[in-house]
Amino acid sequence: MFEVFAEINTTSPVCRWSELYGEHGWYLISIQSVSDQHTRGISCTHSVDKAPVNSYIPLLVAFAILVAVALMYFLGSFVSKLQCTEEYCHLLQHKCFFLVFHHDNSASESTRTEVGKPKRRRLLSLDTFRGLSLTVMVFVNYGGGGYWFFEHTPWNGLTIADLVMPWFVFILGTSVALAFSAMLRRGVTRVQLLRKMMWRTVVLLAIGVFFLNYGPADGPLSWSWARIPGVLQRLGFTYFTVALMQTCFSVKDVEKYQNGNWWAPVREIVLYWPEWIIIAVLETIWLCLTFLLLVPGCPRGYLGPGGIGDDGKYPNCTGGAAGYIDKWLLGEDHIYHYPTCKELYKTTQPFDPEGVLGTINSVVMAFFGLQAGKITLLYRKQPLSILKRFLIWAVLLGIISAILTKCTQNEGFIPVNKNLWTYVLCY
Repeated sequence: MFEVFAEINTTSPVCRWSELYGEHGWYLISIQSVSDQHTRGISCTHSVDKAPVNSYIPLLVAFAILVAVALMYFLGSFVSKLQCTEEYCHLLQHKCFFLVFHHDNSASESTRTEVGKPKRRRLLSLDTFRGLSLTVMVFVNYGGGGYWFFEHTPWNGLTIADLVMPWFVFILGTSVALAFSAMLRRGVTRVQLLRKMMWRTVVLLAIGVFFLNYGPADGPLSWSWARIPGVLQRLGFTYFTVALMQTCFSVKDVEKYQNGNWWAPVREIVLYWPEWIIIAVLETIWLCLTFLLLVPGCPRGYLGPGGIGDDGKYPNCTGGAAGYIDKWLLGEDHIYHYPTCKELYKTTQPFDPEGVLGTINSVVMAFFGLQAGKITLLYRKQPLSILKRFLIWAVLLGIISAILTKCTQNEGFIPVNKNLWTYVLCY
């Protein structure tokens, strides 16, 4: 508690203090007039009636639990690999097999073959990443415990909540590389792959449209207010694009390119050069539309939220070219009317975070996941090479991102923005 005095009828502040306010704390500010023979002015008293609590304790407890579970897992793995443990498990397995065989002598050859059949190997790191993404998604969708970093940013910026969707897109691309490669090795034709990807795309689009627009009062679907873009719709279109590229340009026998060519160290790029050209063309289209398209009443290349943002100069320019294209192609009634910037920036224009223009960058994000899957396949017998290449790509894309954003939130050439999907490189 401290007091600050200031003379009456002056421009100096009456009270000034610095305080870091915590969660659930009760704070009391008392301002009183003081007048005696020595002093005349204002007395400010600042006190804490109830001490705040540390809001990060639940996160620390959850982290400690996760660390404990991980340690137990590694300890169990270490113990299971000990010679005495393996001998005991082997003996126990023989005893169990003897008991089962003794009670059921009618076990067929097919059953024994089924038992001895090797299981398909899965990429555990990808499954772990997928599980982590689902966990964070559920946590975010149910409020994220009130923590600011589990809420979507109003416009520019990046929080954990903003990473969930690109995580799924990246996983989608990696899964396409692994699954399609496995199916080609099993003899599945490209025509069969086309049928499979088209059917899956149609299912995703249909589920997205009908689930998103279901209203008990208006029936399953009412075209007067139906929102066309959506999360599943974007995932469906992104999946179709990267799966089509993988189907058309995939290479079956990549082992023969491992040595003997000067470009062998970068064969994940050289072997799939048509895909890189397609991605370069798509990104060029995005850049041209975003920064060169003339939007009525808005400056070229505007990437702001509109409303009261930018001192209220462009109130109807939310999202710039991205918002304009969605309204022109789909109509204002068929895009999202409650974007994250609406409350903070007092915007009046609808804007869809899963709009048409942003889907191009979603395809680019999935393509990076596709490349990660190809690197994993090409160097699956060299884990250290996989880590090296991932590190090289991370550093390269990080440098590009730092240049484009100028390492700032709002002042870069292309700011980090989830609504516009301009954060592909910094992801």
